[in-house]
Amino acid sequence: MKQNKYDEINFFSEYEKMPRSVQGLDAAGEWHVLKALLPDFQDKTVLDLGCGFGWHCRYAREQQAKSVIGVDLSEKMLQKAQEKTNDPFITYLKMPIEDIHFSASQFDVVISSLAIHYVQSFEALCKKVYAYLKPNGSFVFSVEHPIYTSRNEQDWVYDENGNRLHWAVDHYQTEGIRETTFLTENVIKYHRTLSTYMNVLIQAGFTISAVKEPMPSEEMLKNIPDMQDELRRPMFLIIVAEKK
Repeated sequence: MKQNKYDEINFFSEYEKMPRSVQGLDAAGEWHVLKALLPDFQDKTVLDLGCGFGWHCRYAREQQAKSVIGVDLSEKMLQKAQEKTNDPFITYLKMPIEDIHFSASQFDVVISSLAIHYVQSFEALCKKVYAYLKPNGSFVFSVEHPIYTSRNEQDWVYDENGNRLHWAVDHYQTEGIRETTFLTENVIKYHRTLSTYMNVLIQAGFTISAVKEPMPSEEMLKNIPDMQDELRRPMFLIIVAEKK
């Protein structure tokens, strides 16, 4: 069974308080970069893997997507998504990302925001996404950066006074499970290197057209305490891959 922390009461209650959960896409630190990389959605069929509260699904429809399917494992997440959505052309499906099954060449665009680092086999997922995309379709996704996920302790190194000294990178080349803390303890993520993300996409048949390591926007740097520290190491990785 895939881990489903988002349906645990304590985890979900903490997740609901996060700025991106309350305020939506504009409160997500990587959104200003991801938004610029998204293709034209007009008249496109879209699949969102790990759709959460459905923010990206609704954005795609606002940009005139023909239809959107959002997939998520969490019942609580999808309940929130349904509450926020009043659109017959958005469909939410409860299932693990790993278990998706759609028709060949069904979608013009597949997107995923900060979900794929919870998926054990990136290779298997890429093969599925490639098959489900139409020719010239786009796969656009964000994950936690491999520099961020390399250690189980996905946190800063502090001095005795609690000041942030640096971000340590260790066991970078050792891919696989990381049991870490995110909102609560015992969260399972899968670490893979930057080269693995890129080479697996290439081996699946994709052409990589963009790779970004987002920095916070000027507005966030100015208005959010401690945001300057996000310039000290990358937290997110965004890749755009195309089925040529």
